[in-house]
Amino acid sequence: MKRNRAVPRRFSLAIVFAVFVLAAAFFVTATARLGLVGHVFAAYAQQEPAAGQQPRSREQQSEPDLRVSVRLVNVFTTVTDSHGAPVANLQKDDFKVTEDGLVQSVRVFDRESELPLSIVMEVDTSPSTERDFKLEVLSAKRFARQIMRPVDRLAVYQVTEHVDQLTPFTPDLRRIERGIDNLRVGPGTSIYDAIFLGSEALMDREGRKVLVLITDGGDTTSKADYNAALRRAQQSEAIVYSIIVVPVEADAGRNLGGEHALIQISKDTGGKYYYAEGINELDAAFRQISEELRTQYLIAYYPNRQVADSPFRRIKVEVTKKDADGKAYQVRHRAGYYTTPAK
Repeated sequence: MKRNRAVPRRFSLAIVFAVFVLAAAFFVTATARLGLVGHVFAAYAQQEPAAGQQPRSREQQSEPDLRVSVRLVNVFTTVTDSHGAPVANLQKDDFKVTEDGLVQSVRVFDRESELPLSIVMEVDTSPSTERDFKLEVLSAKRFARQIMRPVDRLAVYQVTEHVDQLTPFTPDLRRIERGIDNLRVGPGTSIYDAIFLGSEALMDREGRKVLVLITDGGDTTSKADYNAALRRAQQSEAIVYSIIVVPVEADAGRNLGGEHALIQISKDTGGKYYYAEGINELDAAFRQISEELRTQYLIAYYPNRQVADSPFRRIKVEVTKKDADGKAYQVRHRAGYYTTPAK
């Protein structure tokens, strides 16, 4: 008769110990993984969507966060016909908007926008403008009386080698006129500084932001350069109107380089430039600016592409229909916007 061989006690304990170790290792690994997932889930759960954004789907949450905040992009647009007359009867479907070549869906459309105006009026009072200085003062006062409504605000700046604020943003016409009366001729001309600082003053203003600069175009003392001035204007969404005072059209002392720089800044911000040789041209320029600001279109959209490939995105607005003469409408608006906040 065969006897069953008993398993040694030490061998049985070894097996039990090995199983215990394996189970413990599995439990620790699983717990660590669950803990990591918990931390990741908690991190995503704490990321609340920004104002105006929809909560992200599970598929979106699994993607790396390489996107920029979605914000409504406002594009104030001026449309004129082939004769230069403002056009104020277009409909939303008459416009096509693209950003970096991609068609955008217009979310806000308003004709003859009644949004408040914040206006920076800057007057070059350097010796080169002294000849027409009194005319500039008279014309600036007429413009203020013509453009201002109770909801609008205007600030007056003097531009010499320094840029000095004579009147803060105010709806008070008497205070504005006193500021204009306090303009004094001084040395130097800091045009780029004026655009930079005027744009900074407009940075946090609500509604439409306008910078009107009266100058002969010659910059001699600025600390800022052309690129810095243009960037600041674009960051603040200021619309720049340049009134270039040219007493004698063929004057050999004209600063053509400065004039061309002002023309380009005006174009890139959706504004316009004017040449004025006397009081009639000054008044006409101010009148056209006033009419234009009353017949602008507000077009706004949320960018349908959130990934920021470039710090600057280019905007193009087109009118798809023709004018009464069968010619294309002329459309003016800012060239684009920066995706990074101003510093």
